[in-house]
Amino acid sequence: MYITFHGAARHVTGSKHLIHLNNDTQILLDCGMFQGMQNADDLNGHFGFVPEKVDYMVLSHAHIDHCGLIPRLVAEGFKGPIFCTPPTMHLARILLADSARIQESDAEFDNRHRHGGDETPPLYTEEDAMNALHQFKVVEYGEDFDISPDIKLRFTDAGHLLGSAAVHLSINEDGKTTNITFSGDVGRYGDMILRSPAKFEQADYILLESTYGDSLHKDLKPIENALHDVIQHTCMVRHGKVIIPAFSVGRTQELLYALNALELDGRLPDVPYYVDSPLADEATQVLKEHPEVYNNEVKKVMQTDADPFDFKGLHFIKSTQESIALNDDPRPCVIISASGMAEAGRVRHHIKNNIGQEKNTILIVGYCEPSSLGGHLLNGDKVVRIFHEEVDVKADVRSIKSMSAHGDYEDLLKFVSCQDPAKVKQLFLVHGEYPVQQHFADKLKKAGFENIEIPYQHQKIELE
Repeated sequence: MYITFHGAARHVTGSKHLIHLNNDTQILLDCGMFQGMQNADDLNGHFGFVPEKVDYMVLSHAHIDHCGLIPRLVAEGFKGPIFCTPPTMHLARILLADSARIQESDAEFDNRHRHGGDETPPLYTEEDAMNALHQFKVVEYGEDFDISPDIKLRFTDAGHLLGSAAVHLSINEDGKTTNITFSGDVGRYGDMILRSPAKFEQADYILLESTYGDSLHKDLKPIENALHDVIQHTCMVRHGKVIIPAFSVGRTQELLYALNALELDGRLPDVPYYVDSPLADEATQVLKEHPEVYNNEVKKVMQTDADPFDFKGLHFIKSTQESIALNDDPRPCVIISASGMAEAGRVRHHIKNNIGQEKNTILIVGYCEPSSLGGHLLNGDKVVRIFHEEVDVKADVRSIKSMSAHGDYEDLLKFVSCQDPAKVKQLFLVHGEYPVQQHFADKLKKAGFENIEIPYQHQKIELE
């Protein structure tokens, strides 16, 4: 048995890890899109393995960097089942359709501005996304599910996103059982909305995410204060706009919950709040349909507030015309729009239209790959490239670093604290930048995990 690592290997995005059994059975863990990287198009165009030879796929959660290439995988010949939790299937349905529309729109834009040469097709179409959904199969948290007579699957709550799961495979091969755990993305203990990550049974091999393996997030409580301060200063004092790039699923709902808390506390600045993402509207409705994932704090709030994601002044933007109209409205407001790294979607238009005025603020509320637009803004670049144009950065650029759905290194260490390190034959660090992973590897060794590997792209590693 061996594993090959075809994404999120010394990088944060593009999660794809392929388990090869001795009988030629292949199990793919996630099939994510590379995002925010300069060579993302090339990486997304070549899997590094043959899709039609893959027998099964297991999806940890519905973020695009974990599921975004599933339609292309199916279009290139994968015919097997795709296992996930019920909420993940619900979210993937809307996320993949939205991603397909973005692929088609971006391809159309590029081809329209192309000077000669062959046209570039989209990575996949909305029809491809819909076709792929027919292969999804749901498995409940905590259920021991037989993928085949020799392969058992169990999902445990990862606390990262609605439906997110750590993947546990028990593989019987040549009379020997091997237990492999893939963390997916690990959430925070004490998350704003979701339950904390669950404990899991002893594993022989662990694939562990490491996005924030060198960071400690600040306490969650000041998030509301930080939002208040930015909005108050920008909108009420400088009469400007606050533009918040935020992923439609997860981060946007956290922002709405925090803003609702400000209203309950009587501190919400009296300006319009726009969520300019039809996908975010759908995702918010999905979250409302799954109150079983809420933590005790949210359930307590709901005893007096039936909808903790709604408040005075909140508007969901539906049409493109409504979105464009926001740029012509001079009034102070807050605009929350996807994507979180500012790499695609309507938020790029809002940034371009507001970045040239000092009275405005661009507020980054999550991880941004360094070469993404959000990454350049966080880096303090004075000139950025948006829609093939160089744009001067005059707006204030702020960040709330504690707003992360990813656990910090203390959360990650707590996640694996249920394991006996001496029984873990090898721990693979994935889903992180290499310097961060090296830092985190040292912390894991101090916690007793001796055999730590940081795989590189397409690396093959034999398991005992």
